[in-house]
Amino acid sequence: MALGPRWARRLVARACAPRDPALAVRALGLDLASPLGLAAGFDKDAAHVDALSALGFGFVEIGTVTAQPQDGNPRPRMFRLPADRALVNRMGFNNAGAQAAAARLARARDPGVIVGVNIGRTKVADDAAADYRASAAALAPHADYLVVNVSSPNTPGLRDLQAVEQLEPLIAAVRGGMGERRVPLLVKIAPDLADADVDAVADLALRTGLDGLIATNTTISRDGLRTPPATVAAIGAGGLSGAPIGRRSLAVLRRLRERVGPDLAIISVGGVQDAGDAWARLAAGATLVQVYTAFVYGGPLWPRRVQRDLARRARAAGSNSPLHPC
Repeated sequence: MALGPRWARRLVARACAPRDPALAVRALGLDLASPLGLAAGFDKDAAHVDALSALGFGFVEIGTVTAQPQDGNPRPRMFRLPADRALVNRMGFNNAGAQAAAARLARARDPGVIVGVNIGRTKVADDAAADYRASAAALAPHADYLVVNVSSPNTPGLRDLQAVEQLEPLIAAVRGGMGERRVPLLVKIAPDLADADVDAVADLALRTGLDGLIATNTTISRDGLRTPPATVAAIGAGGLSGAPIGRRSLAVLRRLRERVGPDLAIISVGGVQDAGDAWARLAAGATLVQVYTAFVYGGPLWPRRVQRDLARRARAAGSNSPLHPC
Protein backbone atom coordinates (compact mmCIF):
# COMPACT_ATOMS: atom_id res chain seq x y z
CA MET A 1 0.00 0.00 0.00
CA ALA A 2 1.84 3.06 -1.27
CA LEU A 3 0.60 6.64 -1.04
CA GLY A 4 3.43 8.09 -3.09
CA PRO A 5 5.87 10.71 -1.83
CA ARG A 6 5.71 12.36 1.57
CA TRP A 7 3.71 15.34 0.30
CA ALA A 8 0.98 12.98 -0.90
CA ARG A 9 0.87 11.20 2.45
CA ARG A 10 0.60 14.57 4.17
CA LEU A 11 -2.48 15.40 2.11
CA VAL A 12 -4.07 12.05 3.00
CA ALA A 13 -3.14 12.44 6.67
CA ARG A 14 -4.64 15.92 6.73
CA ALA A 15 -7.99 14.40 5.76
CA CYS A 16 -7.78 11.10 7.64
CA ALA A 17 -5.40 11.22 10.61
CA PRO A 18 -6.91 11.65 14.09
CA ARG A 19 -6.47 15.21 15.31
CA ASP A 20 -9.16 15.65 17.94
CA PRO A 21 -7.50 16.12 21.36
CA ALA A 22 -10.35 14.12 22.91
CA LEU A 23 -8.78 10.99 21.41
CA ALA A 24 -5.26 11.60 22.66
CA VAL A 25 -3.99 8.94 25.04
CA ARG A 26 -0.72 8.13 26.76
CA ALA A 27 0.07 4.43 26.90
CA LEU A 28 3.24 2.34 27.13
CA GLY A 29 5.13 5.57 27.74
CA LEU A 30 4.01 6.86 24.33
CA ASP A 31 1.83 9.80 23.35
CA LEU A 32 -0.68 8.60 20.76
CA ALA A 33 -3.14 10.69 18.76
CA SER A 34 -5.74 7.94 19.11
CA PRO A 35 -6.20 4.60 20.89
CA LEU A 36 -7.13 2.87 17.60
CA GLY A 37 -4.30 1.00 15.87
CA LEU A 38 -3.70 -1.56 13.15
CA ALA A 39 -2.92 -5.08 14.34
CA ALA A 40 0.01 -7.18 13.20
CA GLY A 41 -0.50 -9.26 10.06
CA PHE A 42 -1.37 -6.54 7.56
CA ASP A 43 2.13 -5.11 7.09
CA LYS A 44 4.38 -8.06 7.79
CA ASP A 45 7.63 -6.49 6.58
CA ALA A 46 7.30 -2.84 7.68
CA ALA A 47 6.87 -1.80 4.05
CA HIS A 48 3.85 0.50 4.50
CA VAL A 49 3.91 2.03 8.00
CA ASP A 50 3.85 5.65 6.80
CA ALA A 51 0.95 5.05 4.40
CA LEU A 52 -1.09 3.12 6.96
CA SER A 53 -0.54 5.78 9.59
CA ALA A 54 -1.65 8.46 7.12
CA LEU A 55 -4.96 6.62 6.63
CA GLY A 56 -5.81 7.36 10.24
CA PHE A 57 -4.39 4.75 12.61
CA GLY A 58 -2.99 6.00 15.89
CA PHE A 59 -0.28 3.33 15.73
CA VAL A 60 0.73 0.48 13.43
CA GLU A 61 2.00 -2.92 14.55
CA ILE A 62 4.12 -4.67 11.94
CA GLY A 63 4.92 -8.36 11.62
CA THR A 64 4.83 -11.05 12.62
CA VAL A 65 8.58 -10.94 11.93
CA THR A 66 10.83 -13.96 12.43
CA ALA A 67 14.59 -14.04 12.93
CA GLN A 68 15.09 -15.84 9.61
CA PRO A 69 13.27 -15.20 6.33
CA GLN A 70 10.58 -17.73 5.50
CA ASP A 71 8.02 -18.25 2.76
CA GLY A 72 5.10 -19.22 4.96
CA ASN A 73 2.53 -21.86 4.13
CA PRO A 74 1.50 -22.88 0.58
CA ARG A 75 -1.10 -20.78 -1.24
CA PRO A 76 -4.01 -20.30 -1.05
CA ARG A 77 -3.69 -19.31 2.59
CA MET A 78 -6.18 -16.46 3.11
CA PHE A 79 -9.95 -16.83 2.75
CA ARG A 80 -12.90 -14.48 3.17
CA LEU A 81 -16.13 -15.47 4.88
CA PRO A 82 -18.31 -12.48 3.86
CA ALA A 83 -21.46 -13.78 5.56
CA ASP A 84 -19.57 -13.64 8.86
CA ARG A 85 -17.43 -10.56 8.19
CA ALA A 86 -14.53 -12.88 8.92
CA LEU A 87 -11.25 -14.19 7.52
CA VAL A 88 -9.43 -17.49 7.83
CA ASN A 89 -5.68 -17.33 7.37
CA ARG A 90 -2.87 -19.82 7.56
CA MET A 91 -0.13 -17.49 6.36
CA GLY A 92 2.56 -19.12 8.49
CA PHE A 93 4.62 -16.01 9.31
CA ASN A 94 5.65 -15.29 5.73
CA ASN A 95 8.19 -12.47 5.94
CA ALA A 96 11.65 -11.40 4.79
CA GLY A 97 13.21 -11.76 8.23
CA ALA A 98 14.25 -9.52 11.09
CA GLN A 99 17.24 -7.93 9.37
CA ALA A 100 15.15 -6.81 6.39
CA ALA A 101 12.43 -5.34 8.63
CA ALA A 102 15.05 -3.59 10.75
CA ALA A 103 16.57 -1.99 7.65
CA ARG A 104 13.18 -0.60 6.62
CA LEU A 105 12.39 0.67 10.11
CA ALA A 106 15.79 2.36 10.32
CA ARG A 107 14.77 4.75 7.55
CA ALA A 108 13.24 8.07 8.53
CA ARG A 109 9.52 7.85 9.26
CA ASP A 110 6.90 10.48 8.71
CA PRO A 111 6.40 12.60 11.85
CA GLY A 112 4.19 11.08 14.51
CA VAL A 113 4.23 7.48 13.23
CA ILE A 114 4.18 5.02 16.14
CA VAL A 115 5.29 1.48 15.25
CA GLY A 116 5.07 -1.69 17.30
CA VAL A 117 6.99 -4.77 16.21
CA ASN A 118 5.50 -8.25 16.60
CA ILE A 119 8.02 -11.10 16.65
CA GLY A 120 7.46 -14.84 16.34
CA ARG A 121 9.40 -18.08 16.11
CA THR A 122 11.04 -19.12 12.88
CA LYS A 123 9.44 -22.42 11.86
CA VAL A 124 12.75 -24.28 11.55
CA ALA A 125 14.27 -22.90 14.76
CA ASP A 126 15.21 -25.58 17.27
CA ASP A 127 15.89 -23.10 20.09
CA ALA A 128 12.86 -20.84 20.44
CA ALA A 129 14.46 -18.60 23.08
CA ALA A 130 17.55 -17.94 20.96
CA ASP A 131 15.37 -17.29 17.92
CA TYR A 132 13.23 -14.69 19.70
CA ARG A 133 16.34 -13.15 21.22
CA ALA A 134 17.86 -12.68 17.76
CA SER A 135 14.72 -10.93 16.52
CA ALA A 136 14.67 -8.67 19.56
CA ALA A 137 18.31 -7.74 19.05
CA ALA A 138 17.65 -6.72 15.45
CA LEU A 139 14.33 -4.95 15.93
CA ALA A 140 14.19 -3.39 19.41
CA PRO A 141 16.41 -0.46 18.34
CA HIS A 142 13.74 0.55 15.81
CA ALA A 143 10.51 -0.26 17.67
CA ASP A 144 8.27 1.88 19.85
CA TYR A 145 7.16 -1.33 21.54
CA LEU A 146 7.85 -5.05 21.06
CA VAL A 147 5.36 -7.94 21.08
CA VAL A 148 6.15 -11.60 21.71
CA ASN A 149 3.69 -13.58 19.61
CA VAL A 150 3.17 -17.07 21.03
CA SER A 151 -0.44 -17.42 19.91
CA SER A 152 -0.65 -17.90 16.13
CA PRO A 153 -2.20 -21.28 15.26
CA ASN A 154 -0.23 -21.50 12.00
CA THR A 155 3.26 -22.34 13.30
CA PRO A 156 3.45 -25.89 14.71
CA GLY A 157 4.07 -25.91 18.46
CA LEU A 158 3.97 -22.13 18.83
CA ARG A 159 0.95 -22.02 21.11
CA ASP A 160 2.66 -24.42 23.50
CA LEU A 161 4.92 -21.49 24.39
CA GLN A 162 1.96 -19.79 26.11
CA ALA A 163 2.41 -22.19 29.02
CA VAL A 164 3.93 -20.09 31.79
CA GLU A 165 6.85 -22.46 32.38
CA GLN A 166 7.95 -21.92 28.77
CA LEU A 167 6.86 -18.30 28.43
CA GLU A 168 8.86 -16.96 31.38
CA PRO A 169 12.32 -17.91 30.03
CA LEU A 170 11.22 -16.68 26.61
CA ILE A 171 10.47 -13.25 28.04
CA ALA A 172 13.86 -13.23 29.73
CA ALA A 173 15.55 -14.11 26.43
CA VAL A 174 13.79 -11.29 24.58
CA ARG A 175 14.78 -8.80 27.25
CA GLY A 176 18.34 -10.03 27.01
CA GLY A 177 18.29 -9.42 23.27
CA MET A 178 17.11 -5.83 23.56
CA GLY A 179 20.48 -4.50 24.63
CA GLU A 180 20.65 -0.94 25.89
CA ARG A 181 17.35 0.23 24.36
CA ARG A 182 14.64 -1.22 26.58
CA VAL A 183 11.33 -0.71 24.80
CA PRO A 184 7.94 -1.69 26.26
CA LEU A 185 7.42 -5.45 26.02
CA LEU A 186 4.07 -7.18 25.57
CA VAL A 187 2.86 -10.75 24.98
CA LYS A 188 0.02 -11.64 22.60
CA ILE A 189 -2.25 -14.49 23.67
CA ALA A 190 -4.86 -16.68 22.00
CA PRO A 191 -8.63 -16.57 22.61
CA ASP A 192 -8.63 -20.35 22.89
CA LEU A 193 -6.85 -20.39 26.25
CA ALA A 194 -8.90 -21.77 29.12
CA ASP A 195 -9.82 -19.18 31.73
CA ALA A 196 -7.35 -20.68 34.20
CA ASP A 197 -4.56 -20.28 31.64
CA VAL A 198 -5.59 -16.67 30.97
CA ASP A 199 -5.25 -16.07 34.71
CA ALA A 200 -1.84 -17.74 34.74
CA VAL A 201 -0.56 -15.51 31.93
CA ALA A 202 -1.94 -12.45 33.72
CA ASP A 203 -0.12 -13.44 36.90
CA LEU A 204 3.06 -14.03 34.91
CA ALA A 205 2.79 -10.58 33.36
CA LEU A 206 2.69 -9.00 36.78
CA ARG A 207 5.44 -11.21 38.19
CA THR A 208 7.86 -10.58 35.33
CA GLY A 209 7.10 -6.89 34.94
CA LEU A 210 5.69 -7.06 31.42
CA ASP A 211 4.48 -3.73 30.12
CA GLY A 212 1.30 -5.19 28.72
CA LEU A 213 -0.70 -7.95 27.07
CA ILE A 214 -2.44 -8.15 23.70
CA ALA A 215 -5.71 -10.10 23.67
CA THR A 216 -6.49 -11.82 21.44
CA ASN A 217 -5.06 -13.50 18.37
CA THR A 218 -7.12 -15.56 15.91
CA THR A 219 -9.12 -18.62 16.97
CA ILE A 220 -9.14 -22.21 15.77
CA SER A 221 -12.84 -22.46 16.68
CA ARG A 222 -15.49 -22.48 13.95
CA ASP A 223 -18.52 -22.28 16.24
CA GLY A 224 -21.53 -20.18 15.34
CA LEU A 225 -20.60 -19.29 11.77
CA ARG A 226 -23.22 -18.36 9.17
CA THR A 227 -21.03 -19.62 6.34
CA PRO A 228 -22.16 -23.12 5.27
CA PRO A 229 -20.25 -25.86 7.10
CA ALA A 230 -19.17 -27.46 3.82
CA THR A 231 -17.55 -24.19 2.73
CA VAL A 232 -15.78 -23.83 6.06
CA ALA A 233 -14.57 -27.44 5.91
CA ALA A 234 -13.25 -26.95 2.38
CA ILE A 235 -11.17 -23.97 3.54
CA GLY A 236 -9.44 -26.13 6.13
CA ALA A 237 -7.11 -25.16 8.94
CA GLY A 238 -6.16 -21.64 9.95
CA GLY A 239 -6.92 -18.84 12.35
CA LEU A 240 -10.36 -17.24 12.23
CA SER A 241 -10.58 -13.47 12.73
CA GLY A 242 -13.34 -10.90 12.50
CA ALA A 243 -16.82 -10.51 13.95
CA PRO A 244 -17.27 -14.11 15.24
CA ILE A 245 -14.35 -13.74 17.63
CA GLY A 246 -15.62 -10.55 19.25
CA ARG A 247 -17.50 -12.03 22.18
CA ARG A 248 -14.60 -14.20 23.36
CA SER A 249 -12.06 -11.45 22.86
CA LEU A 250 -14.14 -9.09 24.99
CA ALA A 251 -14.52 -11.75 27.68
CA VAL A 252 -10.74 -12.31 27.80
CA LEU A 253 -10.18 -8.56 28.05
CA ARG A 254 -12.55 -8.27 31.01
CA ARG A 255 -10.96 -11.24 32.75
CA LEU A 256 -7.45 -9.88 32.26
CA ARG A 257 -8.36 -6.41 33.51
CA GLU A 258 -9.96 -7.82 36.63
CA ARG A 259 -6.90 -10.00 37.25
CA VAL A 260 -4.10 -7.49 36.62
CA GLY A 261 -5.69 -4.37 38.04
CA PRO A 262 -5.79 -0.90 36.50
CA ASP A 263 -2.16 -0.25 35.65
CA LEU A 264 -0.99 -2.91 33.19
CA ALA A 265 -1.59 -1.96 29.55
CA ILE A 266 -3.97 -4.22 27.64
CA ILE A 267 -4.40 -3.91 23.88
CA SER A 268 -7.72 -5.44 22.84
CA VAL A 269 -8.03 -6.93 19.36
CA GLY A 270 -10.43 -9.39 17.78
CA GLY A 271 -13.88 -8.75 16.36
CA VAL A 272 -13.85 -4.94 16.54
CA GLN A 273 -16.17 -3.89 13.69
CA ASP A 274 -16.89 -0.22 14.29
CA ALA A 275 -16.53 2.67 16.73
CA GLY A 276 -19.18 1.18 19.01
CA ASP A 277 -17.12 -1.98 19.41
CA ALA A 278 -13.92 0.00 19.98
CA TRP A 279 -15.65 2.17 22.58
CA ALA A 280 -17.00 -0.94 24.35
CA ARG A 281 -13.46 -2.36 24.58
CA LEU A 282 -12.16 0.89 26.07
CA ALA A 283 -15.04 0.95 28.54
CA ALA A 284 -14.24 -2.68 29.50
CA GLY A 285 -10.68 -1.76 30.40
CA ALA A 286 -8.67 -1.78 27.19
CA THR A 287 -5.85 0.73 27.08
CA LEU A 288 -5.68 0.60 23.30
CA VAL A 289 -7.66 -1.18 20.57
CA GLN A 290 -6.47 -2.82 17.36
CA VAL A 291 -8.25 -3.92 14.20
CA TYR A 292 -7.43 -6.00 11.15
CA THR A 293 -10.36 -7.80 9.53
CA ALA A 294 -12.78 -4.85 9.70
CA PHE A 295 -10.19 -2.74 7.87
CA VAL A 296 -9.93 -5.39 5.15
CA TYR A 297 -13.69 -5.31 4.65
CA GLY A 298 -14.16 -1.58 5.28
CA GLY A 299 -11.48 -0.22 2.96
CA PRO A 300 -9.04 2.67 3.22
CA LEU A 301 -11.54 5.20 4.62
CA TRP A 302 -12.62 2.89 7.44
CA PRO A 303 -10.10 4.29 9.99
CA ARG A 304 -11.21 7.86 9.27
CA ARG A 305 -14.88 7.03 9.85
CA VAL A 306 -14.17 5.19 13.09
CA GLN A 307 -11.85 7.87 14.44
CA ARG A 308 -14.48 10.57 13.89
CA ASP A 309 -17.14 8.50 15.63
CA LEU A 310 -14.78 7.75 18.52
CA ALA A 311 -14.01 11.45 18.89
CA ARG A 312 -17.73 12.25 19.12
CA ARG A 313 -18.20 9.61 21.78
CA ALA A 314 -15.19 10.83 23.76
CA ARG A 315 -16.41 14.42 23.70
CA ALA A 316 -19.92 13.39 24.74
CA ALA A 317 -18.52 11.34 27.64
CA GLY A 318 -16.40 14.22 28.89
CA SER A 319 -14.76 13.40 32.22
CA ASN A 320 -16.30 9.91 32.08
CA SER A 321 -14.39 8.98 28.94
CA PRO A 322 -12.55 5.65 29.28
CA LEU A 323 -9.52 7.18 27.56
CA HIS A 324 -7.03 7.46 30.38
CA PRO A 325 -3.29 6.95 30.85
CA CYS A 326 -2.01 3.46 31.62
